[in-house]
Amino acid sequence: MDQTADVMNNLASNDNSQVDFCNLLNKPVEIYLFVDPLCPDCWSFEPYIKKLAMEYGCYFKLRTIVTGKSTEMNIPTLNRTKSHSSWRKVSKRTGMNCDDEFESSPVSSPILSSLAIKAAELQGQRLGTKYLRKLREYLFLDRQNISDEDVLIEVAEKVNLDVEEFKKDLHSKTAKKALKCDIHVAREMEVEQTPAMVMFNREKEEDGLKVCGLYNYDTYIRALYEVMDRKPRPSVKPELIDFLNHFEFVASKEVSVVFDWSEEKTEKELKKLQLSRNVERFPVKHGTFWKYINQDN
Repeated sequence: MDQTADVMNNLASNDNSQVDFCNLLNKPVEIYLFVDPLCPDCWSFEPYIKKLAMEYGCYFKLRTIVTGKSTEMNIPTLNRTKSHSSWRKVSKRTGMNCDDEFESSPVSSPILSSLAIKAAELQGQRLGTKYLRKLREYLFLDRQNISDEDVLIEVAEKVNLDVEEFKKDLHSKTAKKALKCDIHVAREMEVEQTPAMVMFNREKEEDGLKVCGLYNYDTYIRALYEVMDRKPRPSVKPELIDFLNHFEFVASKEVSVVFDWSEEKTEKELKKLQLSRNVERFPVKHGTFWKYINQDN
């Protein structure tokens, strides 16, 4: 078996779909990733966490913490113009679409969105990660009200959760306790901005290294090197088709970042797969997304 196939097999066998492209028994680093489902910068961080997982997932375990701190969408209509302007700026700066024309469908209860993520995680970390991703697609691409219970249930169906269990867990004490625990962790680590990463070397009794905000990829790599106290060799990346098969629906920006390709090369490679009917193109307001087509169906 070649190294790329081995990488993908190890990924598929692990609960967390964002990381663990390798299968070390004792990973030296633990990373806490703090996100807010309504935060456009957290959404724009997706290409970087994918690349970090691809290259260095052998060396760290990732724990996603939902802060639920955003009030950006839970404000009077009069102030939304300023909020939407910031979404447009994020889209232009990062290349990750944040559709800002959603006055007819504001997010009325941000905490319910966060509770839904914790309810999904009760069915496994991998499903929880898929739920968080799909939830943000509904918000940032489709302008859906992701605090509407019908929308939350639809997302659960899309990622193949046990929907009846999800409905029960959504309003359960267990989900509320899990969210409360996440918020407590954020306070303990003094995280006041998202996205944020706190990295710990599990082999040393030292304070974690915290990086708050959205930076270029090299910033996170330097932080990882510092925590590990060495420069590990990055893993061989999978083929593009395997990457698409695993993640199913990705932005051109994500492909470009992960594979270190220019916009032109990214478009060229994805068009090849489109011509062979391996992917379907989905233009959005700020960029393009691609959906993998399973040839076995």
